[in-house]
Amino acid sequence: MTARCILTPLVPPDELRGRVTDDDWATAAAFPPRRRAEYLTWRAVVYRELGAVRIVYDTAGAPLLLDDPRRIGVSHGGGYAAVTISDRPCAVDIEPETRNFTRAASRFLSPAEAALGDDPRTAGVVWCAKETLYKYAGRPELDLLRDLAVERIDFTAGEVVGRIRGGEPIPMRLELREGLIVVYIL
Repeated sequence: MTARCILTPLVPPDELRGRVTDDDWATAAAFPPRRRAEYLTWRAVVYRELGAVRIVYDTAGAPLLLDDPRRIGVSHGGGYAAVTISDRPCAVDIEPETRNFTRAASRFLSPAEAALGDDPRTAGVVWCAKETLYKYAGRPELDLLRDLAVERIDFTAGEVVGRIRGGEPIPMRLELREGLIVVYIL
């Protein structure tokens, strides 16, 4: 299997009938319109790519495939859904390049991370990288400042390196496309 990160615009829910399960449709009916489109779009991507798999959630709230060894990761924002698919643990996070992270910075951005570059998207990349690490770790008790660190961002090479609780360096991919910051681990 080829590991991959798929980015797709949100699809209006009515256009997804027949591309998601009846159970998905019933669950999504209770969601507000935008959340419904996010939920159904990423599920339609998973079914298109992997066939008739069964999607459930682990104890941390992350989606996984029941009775299937393949792994998925999901994110949505800025009118898009992102799905990572791999034979190994994987994760993804996306945010609009224009999102202002100023108000939240004190909760996730260390002075060392703020100094990683003068690109105006640096804080957004750190946010996406930490969200990706958080999802990858699968432990809901992790703190974005204390437990997750971003050590390097290379916009040109499309690389980010981070650590979970001071462990081994974890390489991540960085893509800037469709006006989004996309950070993922495959």
